[in-house]
Amino acid sequence: MTKNMGTVDQLIRTLLALLVGVLYYAGVISGTTAVILGVIAVVFLLTSLISTCPLYMPFGLSTRNK
Repeated sequence: MTKNMGTVDQLIRTLLALLVGVLYYAGVISGTTAVILGVIAVVFLLTSLISTCPLYMPFGLSTRNK
């Protein structure tokens, strides 16, 4: 897989995932909302770790510096 995520993109996704985790543990979100945001947070973390966003590929997008 070609890496197509830059550092800022990875940082934003990681911070958003952490925010969802904090909101869940603080009891601010629960139920269906927590499940949906939790799944999105896990996807954000995984894509940040591998530096690849599959949704960018069909459109030829990249936030990575050349």
